Amino acid sequence: MRHFYRERAAILAAATLWLLMGFSPLVHAQNNPDWTVPFPPFRIAGNLYYVGSKGLASYLITTPQGNILINSDLEANVPMIKSSIEKLGFNYKNTKVLLISHAHFDHDAGSALIKESTGATYMVMDRDVAVVESGGKADFNYGSSSTYTPVKVDRILHDGDKVQLGGTVLVAHLTPGHTKGCTTWTMKVTDSGKTYNVVIIGSPNVNAGYKLVNNAAYPQIASDYERTWRVLKSLRCDIFLGAHGDYFGLLEKYPRMKQDVLNPFIDPDGYKKYVAQKEKDFYAELKKQQSAARNP
Repeated sequence: MRHFYRERAAILAAATLWLLMGFSPLVHAQNNPDWTVPFPPFRIAGNLYYVGSKGLASYLITTPQGNILINSDLEANVPMIKSSIEKLGFNYKNTKVLLISHAHFDHDAGSALIKESTGATYMVMDRDVAVVESGGKADFNYGSSSTYTPVKVDRILHDGDKVQLGGTVLVAHLTPGHTKGCTTWTMKVTDSGKTYNVVIIGSPNVNAGYKLVNNAAYPQIASDYERTWRVLKSLRCDIFLGAHGDYFGLLEKYPRMKQDVLNPFIDPDGYKKYVAQKEKDFYAELKKQQSAARNP
């Protein structure tokens, strides 16, 4: 298995160098060096753990019947995720269910490797399945430039579906726009005798280059984003998390875990402020694009 990971890492390193030398359009404006920087794994609350990198969030939910992993991230991050799980004292191969926040390469490119090495059942929101199974080629915005190893989806999820394992229940909420099947996950955790509502936001971001007006590849993109605001504002949130650490202040909150009496990730007000700001940003961009369309 170590040889398997080294070989994969070598291939990825070579491919990355090739890309950076300019031989392919696969250079992403979204790339961030923090995405592959290791971050200490830790227990957030109850049976919910952080096993992601500094910039890309991955979550482990442990149960008596096996574990659930949310987000495979980049293929280069898979050994890091495996190591984080094992540092916490859990068996990586006991990953029974693999979920994602949305079908962008920084959250799902490692899925083929994780599924292959653990045998996990891969579950994806219906409207992102085509993208996952095409290895990114079916993406409405990045289809010609963001490709990775295609993966067969084992269970197609729909809005409101539940993923249940060992007494833990996660609910999949369709929060589209960022991708057509962008998914926000909710669950309950019990910690020190108290039960908390957890919200793991898929992504509310309008990426650079996204067309919110006259988008032939995704005509309903603006109305889908508007649906997302309604959904996110309707969710009860105590513990605020998301697909990237900067959504919920990972770097600021983590050092406080040992200092504060209260868990810093219990942040319902931060959740509300974040959603409100992202909604404001969306409407500002929509207004800008609508104006440009009226006055070409």
